[in-house]
Amino acid sequence: MNTLNGMPGPTSRVFFSQRLRLHYVDWGNPDAPPLLLVHGGRDHCRNWDWVAQALRKDWHIICPDLRGHGDSQWSPDGNYSMAAYIYDLAQLVHQQALAPVTIVAHSLGGNICLRFSGIYPDKVRKLVAIEGLGPSPKVIAERGKKPMDERMREWVEEQRKLSGRLARRYPTIEDAFKRMQDENKHLSAEQARHLTQQGVNQNEDGTYSWKFDNYVRAWPPYDMSYEDIEHLWTQISCPSLLVYGKESWASNPEKDGRIKHFKTAKVVEFDNAGHWVHHDRLNDFVALTKDFIK
Repeated sequence: MNTLNGMPGPTSRVFFSQRLRLHYVDWGNPDAPPLLLVHGGRDHCRNWDWVAQALRKDWHIICPDLRGHGDSQWSPDGNYSMAAYIYDLAQLVHQQALAPVTIVAHSLGGNICLRFSGIYPDKVRKLVAIEGLGPSPKVIAERGKKPMDERMREWVEEQRKLSGRLARRYPTIEDAFKRMQDENKHLSAEQARHLTQQGVNQNEDGTYSWKFDNYVRAWPPYDMSYEDIEHLWTQISCPSLLVYGKESWASNPEKDGRIKHFKTAKVVEFDNAGHWVHHDRLNDFVALTKDFIK
């Protein structure tokens, strides 16, 4: 059993969705109210370990690995649509009888959970989304200028490239650790090391590769229309917190106007934080979240 700060670590469990074997970790305390922590793209469920440690006494914490990520099965056809991700989340909530559930989610996970909360407003009690609204209106408008034939050709080309792209092999775990540090300058060495150890598999030849499927890098050529996504945001009825890092590339919804689609959301921006606010400002993020979800 792995231990963190002398306490037992989480237990690995499995559930099934669209015939895929999906993985999640359960931090115990089953009599407490349920709290889902949902990671972002090319990430994994153990990215929440520090947050889970801080909240596990008061909550029954479950952290899923999205399909194609962590220890969850890869989609056999290499397709990763938002509809599929939302279905997986709906299945986990349904099968484990978690509703009404409290959710904290990051990036892609935030995007999935915001939509889920608009589809099933009665199933979500409170929601914290770290940079989960997806591309800014400006980026969406640029994408919209491309006709469908061009978008499909680009997608086919990208899929073809990804099909031939082998998982990068690092000679040692140290090499993977250095890559992790380059990716997020705010991480402490301890954080980067833990995220690396949990985020790689060792290959048969002794090298190491990241666990995620390279196909998750491709954004599908079509998704819900932007109007549909905005409509789902208007349907969210639970108190919601939209968290942003001031040093991130992500666009703040108060400044770009998207906040107007939310009935109950408020935006909090953190100094000295990039896209991974829950790592970059861990203690402050935990304090804010604890207070908000209690």
